[in-house]
Amino acid sequence: LSPCLDQEEPENPRLKEEQEEFWTSQEEEQLQRLEETNLRWHTNVHTGEKPFVSDVCGEEFYRQDHVTTDVKVHTGEKPFGCSACGKRFNVKRNLNRHMIVHTGEKPFGCSVCGKRFNTKVYLTRHIRVHTGEKPFGCSICGKRFIAKVYLTIHLKVHTGEKPFGCSICGKRFNAKKNLTRHIRVHTGERPFGCSACGKRFKEKGSLTRHMKVHTGEKPFGCSVCGKRFNRRGYLSLHTRVHTGESPFGCDVCGKRFKQQVHLTRHVKAHTGEKPFGCSVCGKRFKVKGDLTRHMKCENCQP
Repeated sequence: LSPCLDQEEPENPRLKEEQEEFWTSQEEEQLQRLEETNLRWHTNVHTGEKPFVSDVCGEEFYRQDHVTTDVKVHTGEKPFGCSACGKRFNVKRNLNRHMIVHTGEKPFGCSVCGKRFNTKVYLTRHIRVHTGEKPFGCSICGKRFIAKVYLTIHLKVHTGEKPFGCSICGKRFNAKKNLTRHIRVHTGERPFGCSACGKRFKEKGSLTRHMKVHTGEKPFGCSVCGKRFNRRGYLSLHTRVHTGESPFGCDVCGKRFKQQVHLTRHVKAHTGEKPFGCSVCGKRFKVKGDLTRHMKCENCQP
């Protein structure tokens, strides 16, 4: 009789042992080849060699698997889907990173300030805020950045490249996050809510700044008088009180201002522009603050 093709595990202990040894050796060989490949690819980072080229766009890469990822970017293929929200990704590691959004897990903590992050990459980037390290430099203007992604976005300032376009109004942007932020102008979406007062914001950064109103945190201090501020921008404005700097000048009369908003308001004195109109009585104003004060008038309550 011919033996069955779908044989069960052999009864012979010696034969079973030989099979286990064979599969173990196969796994060890595969692991060794994988380690050798990863070492070769990693060495390319130091030598600068990029032997792997995308057939689609011609971009060169250190690793073969990066070419595979690049092709998916062009084809739009996203084979890895989130079981919680359905969002799809072109590589599995991005899906794994995304899943932490649902679990809320932040396993990586900063040893300096205690802030926690959901990926080691974000922690590494954050630590540079404390150390002041900016390893990524622009070859054109010399400006340096704590993360490569910020350098990539910055380079588009020099090239003028704006690959991300709004499907509603056509306005274009040099970074996808800027497009995402802009689209909320059309949709009115404010996905970031304050847990203390319920106020909602279009950007996470705006929520972070707002939270300091509740906590009273003022991390930015003036080196001259010691006055403290909850935003770096407010500190920069305040510093001009000491330096006397007025960097914003009127092209018409030459008058100078410490803030751009004050110059903008002043220019309307020359142009006569009054872009803010009362919906009740039709009276128009140069600045929104004047309209707001006017609307509080009893006769113009809508």
